[in-house]
Parts: sequence; C-alpha cells; structure tokens
Amino acid sequence: MSITKGKILVIDDEDQLRKALSRIIELEGYEVLQAENAIKGLRLLEKTNDFVLVICDVKLPDINGLEVLKNIKLRNGFCEVILITAYGTIHDGVYAMKQGAFDYITKGDGDEQIIVTVEKAVEKAKMQKRILELENKLETRYSFDRIIGKSYLIKSTISLAEKVSPTDSTVLLEGETGTGKELFAQSIHNASTRKNKPFVAVNCSAFPKELLESEIFGHKKGAFTGANFEKKGLFEEANEGTLFLDEIGEMHPDLQAKLLRVLEEQTFTKIGDTKPTKVNVRIIAATNRVLLSEAENDKFRSDLYYRLSVFKIHIPALRDRKEDIPLLVDSFIEYYSHKINKRINDVSKEYLETIQAYTWPGNTRELKNVVERAVILADNGKISSELLPIEVLFPRDNHFNNQLGTIEEMEKIHILKMLNYTNGNKTKAAEKLGIGVPTLYRKLEHYNIK
Repeated sequence: MSITKGKILVIDDEDQLRKALSRIIELEGYEVLQAENAIKGLRLLEKTNDFVLVICDVKLPDINGLEVLKNIKLRNGFCEVILITAYGTIHDGVYAMKQGAFDYITKGDGDEQIIVTVEKAVEKAKMQKRILELENKLETRYSFDRIIGKSYLIKSTISLAEKVSPTDSTVLLEGETGTGKELFAQSIHNASTRKNKPFVAVNCSAFPKELLESEIFGHKKGAFTGANFEKKGLFEEANEGTLFLDEIGEMHPDLQAKLLRVLEEQTFTKIGDTKPTKVNVRIIAATNRVLLSEAENDKFRSDLYYRLSVFKIHIPALRDRKEDIPLLVDSFIEYYSHKINKRINDVSKEYLETIQAYTWPGNTRELKNVVERAVILADNGKISSELLPIEVLFPRDNHFNNQLGTIEEMEKIHILKMLNYTNGNKTKAAEKLGIGVPTLYRKLEHYNIK
C-alpha cells in the first residue's frame, strides 16, 4: 500500500469539475475520495476520522456547504475545510472564515493556487492533529488511570482525589517519600476545571529561604544585589491554574506567613514591590511529615496547617498495599523493555516472592528503580531473583543482617554481592573475588549458598 500525503474529500455536484479537481490533487500525492452531494460526503466522514481536508462546494443540491462546514467542525476539530463557489463575494468569504473555513476560493482559480491552498490546509490539519494527540497523551499520563493498583487502600485514595478534583479546594497530600504524591497532584489538576491552565510544581526543600521566596513570589528589578531584572514568581506563572508545593513542611516560618496570606486573600507582594499582586491559584501541597504533630509542637504554623488541610489525602506506603506490587512490576517491565528495546518473556516466581516480602522503604520509586535495573541486566528475556540488589535480597531487618559483625558473615555478603553483580556467573565471580573457582564452590557449600 502506497503512502499518501493525506486523505482528502471533494464534495461537488458538478461531475466534470469534481473529477478534474480530484485528479489534480491526486497527482500531488494525496488520496482523494469524491461525493456528488452533501449526504454522501457526510456518510464518508462518519466512517472514518482520518480525513485531513474537505473541499466542498457552497451550493449543493441537498445541504448548503456552510452547513456541511459546521457539521464537519463538530465531528472532527482538526479536519480543515475549503469552500469553493462559482460566484464568490467578499462578504461570503469573510462569513465562511468566521465559521471555521480554512479558505474560500472561486471556481476557475489556477491549479497552482489551489494546490498551494490545499498544502497549507493539510499542513495545518496535521499540526492540529499532532497537538490533539499530544494533549491526549498528556491527559493519560497524568490521569488517575496511570495510578496502578487494585487494593482497597489505593482505590479508596483515588476515589477521594477524584471527588475533590472538580473543586477549587486546597488539598494536602501526606505520605512517605516515593509514594507518588506528585502524580496524584498532577492527576487532581488534570481532572479539574483548571486542566487547560498551568500546573506549576516547586520543591520547597530544594531552595534556601531567600531563593525560595523569590522563586515563589518573584521580585522587582533592583530588589536585592543581583536582581538585574524583574522576575515573575511561580504564583504568577500558575495564575488560573494549580501550584503544587512539594515538601511544604520544609518551608521557613517567615514564608509560611506570606503563603497564608495568599491562601486567604489571593494576593501577595513581590520582593521589592509596594503594590500587591492579585492571583487566582489553586494550591496542592505535599509532605512526608506528619504536619499535625509538627503544628502541635510549634514546628509548623498551625493556622497554615488548617488552611492547607481543607481536604487531606494520605497516600499509602507500598508495604501496606503489597497486592499491587505484581501489577506495578508488570507496568514497569513493559515501560522499560520498550524504552531500551529489550524483550522480557518471563519473571520468576522467586523474584516476585522476594520483592513482595521486602518492605520497600523507598516505596514505588524504589520499586521502579529495581525493575529498571533488572530489565537492563536480564539475559534471554528472563528476570530472576539473582538480578535483585543485595539490599532487597537480604534486607537490613532480616535476622542474618542483624547479626553482622564476624568475618565469615562479611565474607558471605561479599560473595553474594559478586554473584549478584555477575548475574550468577561463578567463574566471573571467582575472578572478581580473586580466588579460584574450586575455592568459590567450597565457600558456597560452606555458606549454603545455592
């Protein structure tokens, strides 16, 4: 099947003109379908949404071309429409363009002019289609569908987030590091009425007080040494949208007071400015601390805590929803195998049993890293327990690790690390250890390493 530059529909009741126009366009490498009236043309459009352009006569025997234009724009937003007429006027052309037509041309215009117009219309349609596809991908990437799990805990958490999403309420996400708080924040934003406005994120622990203040609220030119230009703060960048304040518990008390004012009045003052700036921003905050305890112990402003926690959601730790681990592993394997172009056919039972027994202090983020490592190291399309890092194979809360101290125990761990590093290849492991293969086998027997 030959590749075409795009699929075009020509609707015109004049057979000779329709066929001639279609032939001219086909010679330029386009696939062209024809319809002698509006009804047949619209039926063709119903069957598929891959038309990039419709060229339609204004005066048709059944439906006016302007009505066809409106119908097409309702069905397929990226498909462009060129209207053609035997008796064009400036007034009609302006009206057609206002209704969404790409152009309005008169029959009898030169072939070159028509082809140039067609190419521009097709280029615009393809660009709009790509933008729409990217927007759909972005929505999928940051939708609740991307939060993987079937456990009661994660489902009830998603349900809470879905309920608060359409509102403008401030949300506080609590949970350990690596549980996916930013993914929840992005999903809440994307399910809100603000989804087409900015989502701006800042990690409050990544900046010292002065820099964070400038980053969030902005500054006027000359406000301090080095302020050589006026800087927009993140509140302004996020206007009409959502500002995600990650690690809010790390924010300096002075900035907490300034943030409280923004939440209450939706106004703030830039560094070096005398006039307040008004914004309309939704706040989603996140923390790995227990902010209520921090507030009770005067380590966090209690008034700000209660203002932030209008709607509080606790993101569960991975160890509390272990039934979700196999689903997460499958998802991560699929992602990384595509990313590095490696086929994975099998995951051993021992691998899954070991990772389900592990407590995952780094939560989903740690699991993702462990799976990525396994995909990279996997040979013959199989992931086995030998590909797990030593800290997962022998976690620190394991009895063996609590008894560390003797030379033999240290030697056993060193051997296991080398076997893990060489993917179980005993010859390579012996070489790395600086001992002979027979010696390694004796030690494996001594330490009961299979």
